[in-house]
Amino acid sequence: MNIDSSIFIAGHKGLAGSAIHRRLIDDGYKNLIVRDHSDLNLENQKATSEFFDKYKPEYVFLAAARVGGIHANNTYKADFIYSNLMIQCNVINAAYENSAKRVIFLGSTCIYPRLCDQPMSEDSLLSGPLEPTNESYAIAKIAGVKMIEAYNIQHSTDYLAIMPTNMYGQNDNFNLENGHVLPVLIRKFHEAKVKNSKEIVLWGSGTAKREFLHSDDMADAVIYLAKQNENPGLINVGTGKELSIKQLAFLIADVVGYKGSIMFDSESPDGTPRKLSDISKINDFGWVPKIQLREGLELTYKWMNENPGYKK
Repeated sequence: MNIDSSIFIAGHKGLAGSAIHRRLIDDGYKNLIVRDHSDLNLENQKATSEFFDKYKPEYVFLAAARVGGIHANNTYKADFIYSNLMIQCNVINAAYENSAKRVIFLGSTCIYPRLCDQPMSEDSLLSGPLEPTNESYAIAKIAGVKMIEAYNIQHSTDYLAIMPTNMYGQNDNFNLENGHVLPVLIRKFHEAKVKNSKEIVLWGSGTAKREFLHSDDMADAVIYLAKQNENPGLINVGTGKELSIKQLAFLIADVVGYKGSIMFDSESPDGTPRKLSDISKINDFGWVPKIQLREGLELTYKWMNENPGYKK
């Protein structure tokens, strides 16, 4: 992949895609192709096929997806499985039919079983039942992984399947109904501070543990892997560090400056008890994360305040 390669970033306005887009621009890539959803609906097979036939991108970063937190995943199961399957099938096959050199498919570590050994290695895939609250999304992403694998085997393609852990950062979704836990907590603590609330009640027991990766670190890893000659197969991207949701909440409260009490509603679901990725494989490829969690939280909170439209 060189400076003049034609590169399509699918989902360039989302959390993952926008980070990849920014990084490629910063690195001097000259021939980037992006489309808004209103101009190109990747769930539409005909539209996707016509787009690839016209532009024939050499490299495709497949970051377009329907995503959300526990509430959204559990409420809109049909939407999550349908949209993600359609996007993946249309993009991967159209890229193949138009001789793309590489498709870089982004999934999620939620593909691994709910109670698999920790940290979760790539070998854990399909070794046990999934977390019920995000099963539809996970199944769609597993199908994407297996589609990448199948095209590589049958058609001798050189496509990548990369599984980032829980991401956060610029262009995150701070919506209280369908956002992921970290941006939702940032918004909740911010609004509690503004209102001078004496107490805030959070969903779940706070005991579930999570790992968090800043989107700029994700972009760094994904572009690093895309430029490697060797195909690593299925590979995790994360920090290899975890903390409980309760610890995260107190850290965010400190970053935001909220001084009130923090309570937890243990009647609400926690999701997977623990979800720590094994990053030894990507470490062996020469990549390590750079952004520490507190620094990343400070950057994300600053960005949210400067972009109030993203809190809707």
